[in-house]
Amino acid sequence: MVNAEADGREAAEKFREKHHLGQQPLGDLVVLIEQTTDLDVAVLDVGPDEHGMTMRDPKSGAVFIGVARTRRPMRQRSTLAHELGHVLFDDGADNADGDGSERLPSESRADAFARHLLLPAAGLREFVGERAVNLAGLSAVVQRFLVSPAMAAIALERAGHIDATTKLDWRSVTTPQLATRFGWSDQYRALEADADQRRAPQRLLARAIRGYAEGVLPAQAIATLRGISAEAAATELREAGIFPAQTAVTWTDPAELPEVDVDLAALDEALGAAGESPETGPEPE
Repeated sequence: MVNAEADGREAAEKFREKHHLGQQPLGDLVVLIEQTTDLDVAVLDVGPDEHGMTMRDPKSGAVFIGVARTRRPMRQRSTLAHELGHVLFDDGADNADGDGSERLPSESRADAFARHLLLPAAGLREFVGERAVNLAGLSAVVQRFLVSPAMAAIALERAGHIDATTKLDWRSVTTPQLATRFGWSDQYRALEADADQRRAPQRLLARAIRGYAEGVLPAQAIATLRGISAEAAATELREAGIFPAQTAVTWTDPAELPEVDVDLAALDEALGAAGESPETGPEPE
């Protein structure tokens, strides 16, 4: 029996403890996931209704998390954390079941995991203290932990800092509104730009660059992974001091080549036969 909230919170706390993350806000989630797990993560160009997905290679068992490029950085972070939750709970088989008419318990559990990972109860309690939380306080929580106002409101209500009515009222508040009202719109624009960039899986890209340095892969392979031009990729590699290896060609001395006995008799016979004049018949009228 899935207890979404309790199971999600426990898994998030264990993940933070295992990787010595404490109760502080998390930085770049792509880097964090790739450095703490065996997962490859990419930020991709996808359709407007796609947010994130997890894929597993049935042969190798390799797991890949993909999230969409977006101008909504807080949603991208929650999507990354949500997909990480699915991987940790091994939800692949469960998510294939159902007809889509109702939300699966595993989805609610992944939501809870994401919220507690990004906004741990102890960290929130330490940050908020005993103060009553108003709209400015909501903004501070959103800015510090880089979560959506809706996620922050849920966490604040569960921690007893706001009531259920306030939580519902804050569902319509957006991050850009808070950033503009409370003076951190420059930071938010930087977060938007970062979330709207394609990113290739770091380990895959590193292997491709090694292949380029060894003269096995062209710059175009790296450019394709990164979504840039081959010229831009080659320039960046050159400026980093990375050049394809030059393979030395060893020429053989002609004197060392073996003698080859070629019998041209058959060829001479064929050429002689072709040179004979064929018999001609009367020209047609």
